[in-house]
Amino acid sequence: MTHVPDEHDLHAYIDGRLEPARRTEVEAWLAHQPERLAELQAWQRDAQQLRAALAGAVPAPEPALDPARLRAGLARRRGARYAVAAAVLLSLGVGGIGGWQAREWSRPSAPALAASAPMADAIAAHRLFAARGELRADTAANDVQPWLDANFREPMRLPDLSAAGYRPVGARLLATDQGAAALVVYQHAGGDAISFYIRPPGPRHYMLPRGDRRDGGLLAQYWSRGGYNYAMVSAGDDASARVVRRALQAI
Repeated sequence: MTHVPDEHDLHAYIDGRLEPARRTEVEAWLAHQPERLAELQAWQRDAQQLRAALAGAVPAPEPALDPARLRAGLARRRGARYAVAAAVLLSLGVGGIGGWQAREWSRPSAPALAASAPMADAIAAHRLFAARGELRADTAANDVQPWLDANFREPMRLPDLSAAGYRPVGARLLATDQGAAALVVYQHAGGDAISFYIRPPGPRHYMLPRGDRRDGGLLAQYWSRGGYNYAMVSAGDDASARVVRRALQAI
């Protein structure tokens, strides 16, 4: 390889934006880097979970990334280097992730998951964009509330977490089958993140009673107001949970 792939290379690889030659180099490197491969597998799982939650259905699992698949793909591509089909011999199941551009995803309608797993998309979005610091925001921190007001009809005011040292750092627009959703990320100086999520209630106007649920070390506290479903997702420890509860008590 000319150089070890950096984060930009890996993101571009998952996005399907690398040139064929560089993509082959990255795949060769990943085939011998189990730790980074495991990280990409986690990105793939999170993206699939978010896509399923936004669509309201669980699709068939995408092929997982693994060293054997990478090595086999490399062998196939080397054998067909000059063939017309060389560029499409190896998909690895990652092309569909599309760089986590959730606003571009489209899936057939299916029964909503709200009753069995409230705000599953809020938790998946937090894992994918907030927990890793990979928000790629659509608006700057100081414009978050006006941005929400422009994209949603009378959304609630953003909870104030400043007393606990958390401040909004940006927001990202997502999409569900029922309409626009958005994730606002708050960050602490220490690096911890809490997210605020807003989405439409769905075709049956399914509104949520105030509640919470834990999922893989995260806590989602959710409620409905003014025609939207909301959630705040934080780490599941008591201190983080208290930060969110205090903020919600004030609104």
